[in-house]
Amino acid sequence: MNKATSALITGLTLMAGGTAMAADVEVKITNLTQGIYFTPLLVAAHSSDAHLYQIGSKASEQLQAMAEGGDISGLADVLSGIDASAAANPAEGLLAPTAFTMAMVESSETNSTLSIVAMILPTNDGFVGLDAWPIPTEAGTYHIYLNAYDAGTEANNELVVDGSGAPGSLGIPASPGMAPGAQGSGVTSEETNMMVHIHRGNLGDDEATGGKSDLHNTVHRWLNPVAKVTVTVK
Repeated sequence: MNKATSALITGLTLMAGGTAMAADVEVKITNLTQGIYFTPLLVAAHSSDAHLYQIGSKASEQLQAMAEGGDISGLADVLSGIDASAAANPAEGLLAPTAFTMAMVESSETNSTLSIVAMILPTNDGFVGLDAWPIPTEAGTYHIYLNAYDAGTEANNELVVDGSGAPGSLGIPASPGMAPGAQGSGVTSEETNMMVHIHRGNLGDDEATGGKSDLHNTVHRWLNPVAKVTVTVK
């Protein structure tokens, strides 16, 4: 074998090795709840040192906007700034109870972890999340179950104010699927834990008018996990 041929083979081998780390990743997200809806989801493969949220840490402004009003644009901009492979709003709207949606991202040596976020409705600042899960390098199908988290940015008063969703504006922006109650007095006006933490769940009540909560205790409660994720690495 002459030197030119050897160099060509070596070059092709290096090129193949450089692309072998990249893989298409199919992500299926299923809503496991009875009466909770997910706002537009954000799914991303990104570097292992990046986080959309972290348990026990204070929420960023971008996370607050997502958790209180379902606005994923700020987090999407953060991902764009670090060259992540992201899919925004794969369900093209709300993801209803028992429904699922599909998203495709690309993992690589750089973008080696998977994150998922979406607000859950009706809540004040609850969200479903996956934080920097290491994407397997071996092709196959993997299953993950996701919890509901509280962003720690708003008191869980459980009062529905249709159309409100701006960060810092107390109230639940909407109650899809079932009309809420009315004229509740509020479950609470303050929260002691202002860090991202496991959501305690909605309390609700059985009073259509009055009571403490506008939410229904037979529909809007949940137990973790709230979502199942099936990841297929190709």
